[in-house]
Amino acid sequence: MHIASIGIDLGKATFHLVGLGERNKILLRKKFSGSQLLAYTANLPASLIGLEACAGSHFLGTVLRQQGHEVRLIPAQFVKPYRKSNKNDFIDAEATNRFPLSHRHDGEA
Repeated sequence: MHIASIGIDLGKATFHLVGLGERNKILLRKKFSGSQLLAYTANLPASLIGLEACAGSHFLGTVLRQQGHEVRLIPAQFVKPYRKSNKNDFIDAEATNRFPLSHRHDGEA
C-alpha cells in the first residue's frame, strides 16, 4: 500500500483525510482532530498533500511542509469540478486530492 497523494478537508474541529494510491484508488479514509492529524502526518513518508485554500490551510500547510510534505493549496472554485457526487467532507477531501494529481508542474501528469 503506497499512498501517492493525500487530500485533507479542513473543518472547525475535525479534519477528513483521503489517501489515493498510484492508480487513483482510495487507500485511506480517516477522520481526525487537529492534534491527531499532525501526529498522523508526522509518521507518514513525504507525500503530496492537497488542501482547499482557506484561512486555516496556510498554517496547516506550513506545518506539513516542516514535516517534509509537498503541499498545494487549491482555491475552492477549482476543487468543485472534481467532486463526484453530493457534498460531504470525505468527498471534498477526495476532490482536493485529485486536483494536484491532474495538475503536476513537472510534466508527469
